[in-house]
Amino acid sequence: MLIHPWDAALDDAEWQTWVADGHDFGVLSANGLPGQAPTVVPTHFSVDGGALLVHLARPNPVWRAIEADPNVTFTVTSDYAFVPGPWRAAPGIAPTDGVPTSYYTAVQFTCRAEIIDEPEGKAELLRRQMAHFQPDGDHAPISHDRSPYGRMLPGIRGLRLDVTEVRAKFKYDDHKPVEQRSDTAQRLTARGTALDALTAAQQMRRLNRIGPWKP
Repeated sequence: MLIHPWDAALDDAEWQTWVADGHDFGVLSANGLPGQAPTVVPTHFSVDGGALLVHLARPNPVWRAIEADPNVTFTVTSDYAFVPGPWRAAPGIAPTDGVPTSYYTAVQFTCRAEIIDEPEGKAELLRRQMAHFQPDGDHAPISHDRSPYGRMLPGIRGLRLDVTEVRAKFKYDDHKPVEQRSDTAQRLTARGTALDALTAAQQMRRLNRIGPWKP
């Protein structure tokens, strides 16, 4: 993932806050077996200190890839929108000569995967995940020897992804003039499709924090 200086996270707290703000679904990518393409799995995850917690069905083809090579990447992407060329045309330039782009936030975790197969280990992983996804505790006790989870645990495997590197990108034209960035955010809000409003909010948050771009 290419990260220009103006796209980079301002600090670790920026991407950590973004992930914690409901961005808990991503894509797990494992190196393919020899002669095969990478294996890619969309899934929810939860953060546990310096690791990501995932569980997947036992028949998932990703397990063979992870067993062969535990070095994986987990990517979370959201707050994205297509920005038409006329919106980015500089003053004095014909709108049709503006060049379109995409705005988005992406956080990539490089990880070392540890497979969890022991029944109580899987139960504990699920308890930690449920503390995130259902913090009200409105679910049956999660135990390897108690229904309903006990009889289902054999059908899954747990995955602890110990994070070794984080690369975060906030691509919102931060190197462009303040007036243009503000105008684009207003246009996104007015268009109001898909993730436009969230994208505009990210652009304005970065604009208010960075102001004019200074190389």
